[in-house]
Amino acid sequence: MLSVQLVAGVSLLYIALLFMVAYYADRKQAQGKSIISNPAVYSLSIAVFATSWTFYGSVGKAATTGLDFLLVYLGPSLTAFSWWFLLRKIVRISKANNITSIADFISSRYGKSQWLGAIITVIAILGIMPYIALQLKAVSTTFSIITGQPQIHLGGAFLPSHHPGFFLALILSIFSIVFGARHLVSSERHEGLVAAIAVESLMKLAAFLTVGVFVTYYLFDGFQNIFSLLQARTLCYSTV
Repeated sequence: MLSVQLVAGVSLLYIALLFMVAYYADRKQAQGKSIISNPAVYSLSIAVFATSWTFYGSVGKAATTGLDFLLVYLGPSLTAFSWWFLLRKIVRISKANNITSIADFISSRYGKSQWLGAIITVIAILGIMPYIALQLKAVSTTFSIITGQPQIHLGGAFLPSHHPGFFLALILSIFSIVFGARHLVSSERHEGLVAAIAVESLMKLAAFLTVGVFVTYYLFDGFQNIFSLLQARTLCYSTV
């Protein structure tokens, strides 16, 4: 088990790094220089699709069903091929009508109905709240597993809550407000937010590759050994 101080310290350093990256990107944008105007950064920013729950969901799915877990990503991957014409049209419509949300986009297609926009907003909130709760749960569970402590205690300091999810929600709220929600213009690219997501995606990629190499070549003897054991286990279950 790692100490709470070590985990909290490393987490704060990582968050500070993301804040610095986002601040640097915003400064460069103010100077008329963009650091995200290239395909590599854009591709990395799309990896925001892989959230903290992906680690538990995908790994758990792969552990219980094998290669069937790839079907979860089949839909998003196939949808990406439609971006050439679909996403371009969505962006063009959004810029022309100064649209900044899903509710605005849908209501604008039906006479800019305020009632429809309000209904879509409520549906979006109700739909995203359980998903955000999953992300907070994933981080809290990870903290508990690594440290063996379900809560964070900072000496005698008064805190509204000692739950790790509270700190995560607070930090994410501040980050979203500073580098995202304070600009509600359709032409705003939120370069700081995109740059931070790209850096985060690099961290995710490095982490997954490290775990993959460790499991493949340390716990097992390579890909051939893994697939041989998988085939043997499949035959064993099929004969039972």
